[in-house]
Amino acid sequence: MIDRRTLLAATAASLAAPAFGRQASPSFPKGFLWGASTAAYQVEGNNINSDLWPLEHAKPTAFAEPSGDAANSFELWPTDLDLVRAMGLNAYRFSLEWARIEPARGQFSQAMLDHYAAMIDGCRTRGLTPFVTFNHFTTPRWFAEAGGWTNPEGPALFARFCDRAARHLAHGIGYATTLNEPNLNGLLSELLPAGVGERLMETDKAMAAAAARASGVPLYSAGSALYVADPQLTQKHLLAAHRLGRAAIKAVRPDLPVGVSLAIIDDQPVGKNSVRDAKRARFYAAWLDAARADDFVGVQNYTRTLWDSSGKLPVPRGAPVNDAGEEIYPASLANAVRYAHSVSGVPVIVTEHGINATDDRWRVALIPAALAELKKAIDEGVPVKGYMHWSLIDNFEWVFGYTPKFGLHSLDRVTFRRTAKPSAAVLGAIARRNAL
Repeated sequence: MIDRRTLLAATAASLAAPAFGRQASPSFPKGFLWGASTAAYQVEGNNINSDLWPLEHAKPTAFAEPSGDAANSFELWPTDLDLVRAMGLNAYRFSLEWARIEPARGQFSQAMLDHYAAMIDGCRTRGLTPFVTFNHFTTPRWFAEAGGWTNPEGPALFARFCDRAARHLAHGIGYATTLNEPNLNGLLSELLPAGVGERLMETDKAMAAAAARASGVPLYSAGSALYVADPQLTQKHLLAAHRLGRAAIKAVRPDLPVGVSLAIIDDQPVGKNSVRDAKRARFYAAWLDAARADDFVGVQNYTRTLWDSSGKLPVPRGAPVNDAGEEIYPASLANAVRYAHSVSGVPVIVTEHGINATDDRWRVALIPAALAELKKAIDEGVPVKGYMHWSLIDNFEWVFGYTPKFGLHSLDRVTFRRTAKPSAAVLGAIARRNAL
C-alpha cells in the first residue's frame, strides 16, 4: 500500500543524483516560462455582472457557497504580482473578466480596460511575462440570458470582445489564450468522481431554470455550467469562437502568440478493447485539430484515468489520492503533454497543473516529481515552453466553494492576507535555477 511517507520517499529518490544520469541535463530550456495561474472570477471578488453571480444566489443552487469577495484580487492584484515575483517566477497567468469590460451588450468600460492594462504593466515592471486568458469560463450575465454558447451570435460576440480588448491590451501581453478548457463544456460531468457528476447535474439544471425564470428568459446558460442544454451545438460555437477570437487578436497584433488551453487527462488503456481512444476522440480530437492553427496549445492536467472495455475504472487500490479522491500520479502531466503535441504538432505550454490538497506536503512532493517527468518529455524532443502552476492562492473553486485547496499560498478570507506555503519555495527554487 502506498501512503504519504512512501510517496515522499519515492519523490526524493527520483530526484537523487543518479537519476540525472538518464537525462541530458537537469536544466530546462533557456527562456522557459515559470509561472502561477489564477482566473478573474475565482480571485477578483464581486463580479456581479458575471453569469455565475445569479446562480450562486438562486434557489436551488449547486454552489456550496457564494464567491463574495473571493481573494479581493481586483484591489490586491499588486500584492498577487509581488507574490509571483517573490517566489522567483517569471510569468503570471491571469484572465480578463468579460463582464467587467462589457457589462451590457455593446457597452464597453474604458475604466476596466485600463484596470487590466495596469495589471499587464505591473507584470512588466516586475519582470513577469503577462500570460492573459481572454475568457476563463465566466461570461457576462447578458450573454447567459441570451442563451450563452448555444446562441448563434455567441462566436461573433466573443470575437468583438476580443477585438476591443486586444486593441487596448495586446501590445503588452506576452502570450494569450482565447478560452479555458472549452473542450469539456457539456462533458465535464462525465469526468467527475462517480455519483458527483449526476448529483450536480440535476441541481445545476434546476438552478439554471430558476435563473431563467428570474431573468424572464427561456434559457439561462452560463459559461461554466455542468448542465448544457445542447452540448453538440455548444461545442460547435465554442470552436467557432476560438477561431474568430484568435483572428481578432491576431488582426491587432500578428506577432502575439495565441493558443487555447485544454483540459487533458492522462487517459490510459487497460486490457483488450479499451474505450480509451474513443474517449480521447470525444474529449480532445476537435480541439487538438483546431490547435494546429495556433502558436501553441495550453495543457491543463491534474490526474490520470484508466479505461477498460466497459468504461472508467476506479482509482487503483492503495494509490495515493487527493482531497477529492482522485489519483495522485506525477507522470500524468508529461503523458498529457506528449499526447497533446503528438496530435496538434504545435509547442506546448502547461497552463495549469496542481493538486487539490489541504496538506501541502502532497504539493511539495508532487511539484518536483511531475517536473522531473516533464523534463523527460522535453529531453525526448517535445517542445514545452513553460509551466504554470494552479494556483497562486487558495481561491473560489466554483460549485465546491472555498473548501478545495490548490494554492501555493493560503488565504485569510477576512483579512485577505496571503501566506506562502512550503510548496511555494519548492517551485520557486526550481524556477530560479531553471533546473531540477
